[in-house]
Amino acid sequence: MRAQRQPARPTWLRLPGRTVRVRLTAMYGILFLVSGAVLLAIASGVTVARSSSTAVSSTPTSTPLPGTPLGRAQARIARLQAQVQHLQAQAAAASPQPNHNELTGNLLIASLIALAIMTVISVVLGWLIAGRALRPVREMTAAAQRISEDSLHERLAVRGPRDELRELGDTIDGLLERLEIAFNAQRRFVANASHELRTPLTTMRASLDVALAKPEPAPPQTVALAGRLRTELDRIDRLLEAFLVLARAQHRSLPGRAVLPLDYIVGSALADQAAAISAMSLTVRDTSGQGGAWVSGSQALLTRMVENVIDNAVCHNTPGGWITIKTRAAGGRARLVVENGGRVLHQRQVAELSQPFRRLEADRIGTDKGSGLGLSIVAAIAEAHGGTLDLRARPGGGLRVCVELPAAAASPSPTVPAGAQA
Repeated sequence: MRAQRQPARPTWLRLPGRTVRVRLTAMYGILFLVSGAVLLAIASGVTVARSSSTAVSSTPTSTPLPGTPLGRAQARIARLQAQVQHLQAQAAAASPQPNHNELTGNLLIASLIALAIMTVISVVLGWLIAGRALRPVREMTAAAQRISEDSLHERLAVRGPRDELRELGDTIDGLLERLEIAFNAQRRFVANASHELRTPLTTMRASLDVALAKPEPAPPQTVALAGRLRTELDRIDRLLEAFLVLARAQHRSLPGRAVLPLDYIVGSALADQAAAISAMSLTVRDTSGQGGAWVSGSQALLTRMVENVIDNAVCHNTPGGWITIKTRAAGGRARLVVENGGRVLHQRQVAELSQPFRRLEADRIGTDKGSGLGLSIVAAIAEAHGGTLDLRARPGGGLRVCVELPAAAASPSPTVPAGAQA
């Protein structure tokens, strides 16, 4: 039986964590309590010492000899003191007064009560003072949390005297400025790389076409070499495209945002892989149309993410194998699960496949298993959309890929990717 979730406490009942403000308040309260207790102990010690000295001074220091004039005078004084004490006893009986010990005890109790009240007041004042002193830190924390990769132009702009907190804020502003410069440089590189790097590839393809288009027939070796070069150029072109997609995803560049269902994207990817699936005689069980999972984000990147997941399931399969595809939405999350058969894998190796250029040992021998960027692109696109990628080795062989994204409300007019209805 699942344990019932305890209801959340109201805000005013929640205990604060071990923050700097709490520690400063506790330090203020403890210091006041200790200093007050020491002061109270000193005052009590002085009172006891004075009462003891008074009692000692009231006792006679010597006993005079009887019959002498001094003795007769002291006897007379003693009789007078006895009469005075008798009168004081009668007055005390008529109107009783607390003795010195009772007064000392009452004073001690009152002092303890006053100490407790002042301790509470000092804790409250310490809490307020610590909060005011740490207000610039809270403002810097909120501003730093608000600033993201898309708003690196913002600054903390801490105001106030030139103290340690102001210097900390200026240091963070300098760091943000350097990060903004670095990110802008990387974005410019990503924007220019596509054109600058594809131009030489296009020129090389054109040169091959011109060389083979001459009237005289080309030697067989030249034709074979040209075919091999075209294959390598296509591979470089795909690798370049993968680099650019990975860079865009890592820099949270999400062009063409739209709300669309995952099952349409899965249908488009399966249509593109139809020839490869048929060539390997794979059995595909697609239940994505029953999930009702909708996502919001870049249509191009989400389509590339799903294509890479399905392409990975096709390429790393065995002839006559199987692929299972599921999509569903629950708890505000949209999930895409793709499982495929294959050889038994180790979870330690599978966990590293989301890193760029990480491939299984058996796939490093040939060049037809991809460049090792497929699942890393999936991880980057999922993270850019606020999602996650989970890779698990199946006990019976093969791989389980699970992509979770924030679910979106169904759109009445979704953008259907090309080929999704094929």
